[in-house]
Amino acid sequence: MTNMNATEWYEQGKVAAINGLEVFFNRSGEGETLLCIHGLPTSSWDFERIWPALTSRFDTIALDLIGLGKSAKPNQPLPISLQADVIETLLIKLEIKKAHILAHDLGDTVAQELLARKMEKSSPITWLSCIFLNGGIFPETHRPLLIQKLIISPIGGFIVKLMSSKSFEKNMKRVFSDKHPPSDEFLKESWNLLNDNNGLRMLNRLIHYMPERVKFRERWVSPLIANVVPLRLINGVDDPISGKHAADRYVEVVPNSDIVLLEQCGHYPHVETPDEVVKALIEFHNNLRN
Repeated sequence: MTNMNATEWYEQGKVAAINGLEVFFNRSGEGETLLCIHGLPTSSWDFERIWPALTSRFDTIALDLIGLGKSAKPNQPLPISLQADVIETLLIKLEIKKAHILAHDLGDTVAQELLARKMEKSSPITWLSCIFLNGGIFPETHRPLLIQKLIISPIGGFIVKLMSSKSFEKNMKRVFSDKHPPSDEFLKESWNLLNDNNGLRMLNRLIHYMPERVKFRERWVSPLIANVVPLRLINGVDDPISGKHAADRYVEVVPNSDIVLLEQCGHYPHVETPDEVVKALIEFHNNLRN
């Protein structure tokens, strides 16, 4: 797979005004639409390693969530509902009525909100399927890092101000597998994107997805139990936050659960083992068409 550095990724993309906020997105390819939703604290560039494979098969869209990457970093609360509103409005603006989802980490939670809206028949988009990569789908199995606990605490603002590239890299390396550590380029560019437009101050607002997961657990898990769309979980088992223990819980909660376990892979399967993720994704979509 060809590599696209962060500069090239953002030069290739566009910015749209959505609900009064600037939203960066990349779009390429033809076919059914696939929406890629990234996680915290990184950006849509996470999908770069699998982008050629995705765009050879799908009309693929990857956006930066509000508060991250090159999208707006506003001085306001950033609930999951806002992220979902932005996604729906962006797709309407792009004249997209139907789409599949590929989500990771925080993106999993945004996807759950979108699927809840489908279940409630309140979404303007017809969601066709969803693949989850590692993320806190169930709050009871989410194991946040110490830094995440500190950011959401009363001293969170102070903690964010103390963050450095070294502390960022240290925490990121903790969630990758030993066999597939993050590259220096990934760490450097992800840190730069997090800081872009004074972005560190967004962490205090974005981290509130953790209590939201508890508050809305029933609403966000119900679409999975009901299999409102075809689902697959691709799980890097060595992830300390949402690894094998989270996959085991998925089996317990989701009927007829479809899971692909990736050995010696951590929290970022699409960055660590892109070929395996692409294989599992294409297999899933081939099964949908049969």
